[in-house]
Amino acid sequence: MDSLTDSKPASASRDWSFPVEGMTCAACATRIEKVLRRVPGVESASINLAMESAAVRTAGDVGFDALRGAVEKAGFRVGEQELRFAVRGMTCASCAARIEKVLMRQPGVVSATVNLATEIAEIRLVPGQSSSSELMAAVKRAGYELLAAESPADAPPPAAGIAIGEGARVAISAALSLPLVLPMLAELAGRHWMLDGWLQFALAAPVQFWLGARFYRAGWKALRAGAGNMDLLVALGTSAAFGLSLWQLAASREAMPHLYFEASAVVITLVRLGKWLETRAKRQTTEAIRALNALRPDTARVRRPDGDVEISLAQLRTGDTLVVRPGERLPADGTVLEGESQVDESLVTGESLPVARAVGDRVTGGAVNGDGLLLVTVTAVGAETTLARIVRLVENAQAAKAPIQQLVDRVAAVFVPVVMGIALLTLLGWGLAGGDWERAILNAVGVLVIACPCALGLATPTAIMVGTGAAARRGILIKDAEALELAHELRIVAFDKTGTLTRGHPELLACEPVDAATSAGELLGLAAAIQSGSEHPLARAVAEAARRGGAPVTGASDLRALPGRGMSAVVAGRVLRLGSTRWMIETGIDAMTMQALAGPHEAAGRTVSWLAEDGAARCPLGLLAFGDEIKPEAAGAIRALHAIDVRTVLISGDNARSAGAVARTLGIDDVRAEVLPEDKARIIGELRSAGGRVAMVGDGINDAPALAAADVGIAMSTGTDVAMHAAGITLMHGDPALVADAIDISRRTYTKIRQNLFWAFAYNVIGIPLAAAGLLSPVVAGAAMAFSSVSVVTNALTLRRWKGTK
Repeated sequence: MDSLTDSKPASASRDWSFPVEGMTCAACATRIEKVLRRVPGVESASINLAMESAAVRTAGDVGFDALRGAVEKAGFRVGEQELRFAVRGMTCASCAARIEKVLMRQPGVVSATVNLATEIAEIRLVPGQSSSSELMAAVKRAGYELLAAESPADAPPPAAGIAIGEGARVAISAALSLPLVLPMLAELAGRHWMLDGWLQFALAAPVQFWLGARFYRAGWKALRAGAGNMDLLVALGTSAAFGLSLWQLAASREAMPHLYFEASAVVITLVRLGKWLETRAKRQTTEAIRALNALRPDTARVRRPDGDVEISLAQLRTGDTLVVRPGERLPADGTVLEGESQVDESLVTGESLPVARAVGDRVTGGAVNGDGLLLVTVTAVGAETTLARIVRLVENAQAAKAPIQQLVDRVAAVFVPVVMGIALLTLLGWGLAGGDWERAILNAVGVLVIACPCALGLATPTAIMVGTGAAARRGILIKDAEALELAHELRIVAFDKTGTLTRGHPELLACEPVDAATSAGELLGLAAAIQSGSEHPLARAVAEAARRGGAPVTGASDLRALPGRGMSAVVAGRVLRLGSTRWMIETGIDAMTMQALAGPHEAAGRTVSWLAEDGAARCPLGLLAFGDEIKPEAAGAIRALHAIDVRTVLISGDNARSAGAVARTLGIDDVRAEVLPEDKARIIGELRSAGGRVAMVGDGINDAPALAAADVGIAMSTGTDVAMHAAGITLMHGDPALVADAIDISRRTYTKIRQNLFWAFAYNVIGIPLAAAGLLSPVVAGAAMAFSSVSVVTNALTLRRWKGTK
């Protein structure tokens, strides 16, 4: 999309060019043009249907929001793009809030989220309104820096890269500050080791103006941009203590006046120590992504006509044949072409035991081959591999903001101005009331130094980062922070049956003709003909049974599928229907006859389908009964949910008796059977109204509406991409026991968030009044400030020990 063209100098008009989505015909383009031309100030509007773009000329002060609103009012969408940047120069939550405000003021920016913990900015904007360079320039004017970054794991914060240098600076600062502190400690023991005042100045000055220069630089940038941050508070506080000491030293006639060089030096040392420890701890929060990225081998061995060659991963293409030796990692996703082996997928899917893989089986890039040689046909490379998709999901979840973070953002936006106001009141109050301006300055310094917006900004994102990383190692992929936050409130979990609680590989167990003129072989052949083009699990079971039994399968025409009911087709001139009992009753088949025949099968938990002919008697041609083995883990999964006070519901399109038999076997609390796909979302709403937050667990296309309607959708990765797209959480190896684990890690993460926020607010709510009251020295205040951020991150890191509910 071309960049914006501005022709204001000549005619005070402006040309806009932006994408429009949702158009299907020329009538759509015409309607959008009419709507845009009705916007006051629009001189002309032209829609290009082929390019799906709009070209608009406006006069006066018409903004882009007015144009976008008109397009949306017409029922269409303005296209958006997503950009990701690494952010440099942030020190606290106020910095993140400031950058978000700056970005949101740029033309075309729809949303901007800055994560203090990952130091990543995610921006959604309309193409053609603001370029990457313009966004970078705007942020740079605010005193920060944006750098293009695909992944926080691939582009770690510079602070991590210079950790050794920062550690050395902290050591130098501590070495210079220690001689200033030791005499104070000796004083408590009755020893008088106080250094000469000018020697104290010589030790404190390098700490203040060399090692503390970063606070001046960052504070000045924030002040110049009309904002405040932690650096400004530290710079003001330590400068006041240092300046007071220097004035006392120069102006006092006493041999040893009261000096506070140790306060300014120790505060800077402690704050730098705290930021260094915080950076080291934050590096550990991205451990999950780094571990996943480490699973990608640098090269792949590919079979060519003239022999095996080793190539870089970037050269690998779909269709290539990989040679994977025992003990090697699979470079990409693929299908086994030759060989058998045990494959360890634990670091990719969380599956603890190696799984057998043979010809025709799918294998996942990043998994470790066991003791067999495998030839694998590559099916996905690069960003399309399972491993790459897992990394993206984890990154997106870690970068996103949980709803609870909105409270923190509102506090951070006013934090620094409020603290500076309290410090000013402290100064004036102590100085005017008691006349002791020296004490007043020290107490104001204590207020400035104890205030800690860092802990507030880190409380939520660090817990989310560690929680989502721990879940990923267990095979639970959490798509966004909202799903993680909502999952802790779940009271009901609704399950689909096939492929979720059962293996999803049904077998045809019975084929019983009802019409005397139809043999079992003919019945099976007709059913196979109707379902010849279907990928439904029941259709595959019929096809397999027909192949094994040698049943005659003729061609079918006029195939029609009715979701949740069945299929119809014309086979050998006969109009046939194959589907559920419910559909047969709707089309006039005698219910009593079907119930008598299906009863024993349904009581055994089998799924029953019927074959009937249009225009024939009210009796079906026959029934087909299917059995799908219940997953061994399913009963334990239900017990685990009951153990954490979560009700369970089975929502199935199967008949009531079959669904009820499965529910009784597993101990499920409630059953909703014979449910059409379009009704599953409605039932989710009913459950929510009756019992609170609801999760839906499913794996098929038919489950997608219910997954989207639930408070938290949980999809099996063994199912369809549609289901996984609609869900907020994906279980990587189809184990329903992971549902309880997902709820457990959500509850633990949310507990950590609440603990972190409590301590972050407590440090400030308690510390600032104590400092204002003169009950905290600047040194103690600096130590508390440094400890607050470190304690918040360290508390979040305890989630790394989580191993699941088993």
